[in-house]
Amino acid sequence: MEQVIVIGAGPCGLSAAIALQREGLSPLLIEKSCIVNAIYLYPTYLQFFSTPELLEIGGYPFTTPHEKPYRQEALVYYREVARREQLRIHSYEEAFSIERLETGFKVHTEDQFGKKAAYITRNVIVATGYFDHPNLLGIPGEELPKTTHYYKEAHPYAGAKVAVIGGNNSAVDAAMDLLRVGAEVTVVYRGKDFSANIKPWVRPIFESMVNKGRIRMWFDSQVERIDEHTITVRKGTEHVTLDNDFVLALTGFRPDRELLTSIGVQFHEETNAPLVQPDTMETNIPGLYVAGVVASSKYDANEIFIETGRTHGLAITKHIVSRTNLQSN
Repeated sequence: MEQVIVIGAGPCGLSAAIALQREGLSPLLIEKSCIVNAIYLYPTYLQFFSTPELLEIGGYPFTTPHEKPYRQEALVYYREVARREQLRIHSYEEAFSIERLETGFKVHTEDQFGKKAAYITRNVIVATGYFDHPNLLGIPGEELPKTTHYYKEAHPYAGAKVAVIGGNNSAVDAAMDLLRVGAEVTVVYRGKDFSANIKPWVRPIFESMVNKGRIRMWFDSQVERIDEHTITVRKGTEHVTLDNDFVLALTGFRPDRELLTSIGVQFHEETNAPLVQPDTMETNIPGLYVAGVVASSKYDANEIFIETGRTHGLAITKHIVSRTNLQSN
C-alpha cells in the first residue's frame, strides 16, 4: 500500500511530493502527460509575470539572468528539481477514478497504450491543474481546424488574417508576436477598455500598436460565428463580417473537477470551489486533499497559481504526518 499518491506532476504537485518525501513518506506521482505539462503547453517564448524566487519549490534556487524567467528556463528548473529529488513519477498514465475504501483509496489509471492499473493508498492529493480544459465559446465553427484555444508561436500565422479572442495577457502577447511576423491582427474583446491585468511592461507597447492602427482592437465585441474564410462579430449593436484565416480563442481555462465530484467531494454553492479546511487543504473526505489551481473558484482559475499553490503541499504534508504519527502511536 502507498502512503500517498499525488495526481498531477505540475509545480504544485511536485512541491507537495518533495515535502512528503522529506518526511519519509515516498509519494507516488501519477501524471497523464509530461511533468509540468501546463508550462510545456505555454507559448514557446512566454515570459512569466512572477520573479524566479516566487516559482521556486523545495528550496532549490531558480537562477536566471532575467528579471522574469522564460518558459524554457522553467521547464529546465522543474525537470532538474524532480531529478535531484529522485521523485517517483509515472508519466503518461492518467488517473481516471478514485475509489473510496475502508482504509484509504484505490486509484484507477490507464497509460497511453490503454493498459489499466490500480493503486491502493492511504491518502490522495489531487493537483491536476487546469490547462487541459479551455473555456469554450459555444459558437458555430469553434470546431473548425482554423480555430485553436492554444497559442504556441507566431511563425505558422505569418502574413495571415488572424482574430485573437480575449483581452488579457495571453491574448496581448499573442497579438504582439503575430504583428512581428506580418500577420493582420484583430483582437476581439468583450471588455470596454484595456484589461487592468496586462503586464505593466507590455501594456504601453501594446496600446501604442493599437493607437497606431497596427493592431485592430475591438472592445465590447464578441465573435458569434466562425466560418471557413470569415468570422462574424457583434461589435456593440452592429454585426460585422471579417475576412479571416485563423482564430485564436484565448479565453482562459478551467479546472477539471470530475475526479473530485465522482467520489463525493463537496463544493461551495456560489464559487464552486472545493470545500476544504484552509489550514490542511483536506476535503470533506478524510485523506483526500487538493493542491494548486484545482482548489480555485470556477469563475477565476487565476486566483491560485504557482506562487500561491506551491505552499499547499507543506500544509498537506504537516497534516498527513501528524495523522500518521497518531495512528502509529
